[in-house]
Amino acid sequence: MMITNMISFMRTIIDIPDIHVKVLNQLSKKKKVSRAELIRQALTSYISKDSKTKTSYTKAFALWKDKELDSVEYQQNLRNEWK
Repeated sequence: MMITNMISFMRTIIDIPDIHVKVLNQLSKKKKVSRAELIRQALTSYISKDSKTKTSYTKAFALWKDKELDSVEYQQNLRNEWK
């Protein structure tokens, strides 16, 4: 018995401009993969990059969360150092 990937897929219908379909067809032939696979790869890349961006943003946004000082006062103290 052959075991295949246990990843489930959802089928969906999307509208793609003709120019993008042409590019997908060219890439599909060049890379020898289906258009569907190219789209899956693109989505995986997009989700990965978007997740990293959100994680970085959340980390940066929460930098002051545990600080026990007034951020305006801190900023003023930094500016006073420049004098």
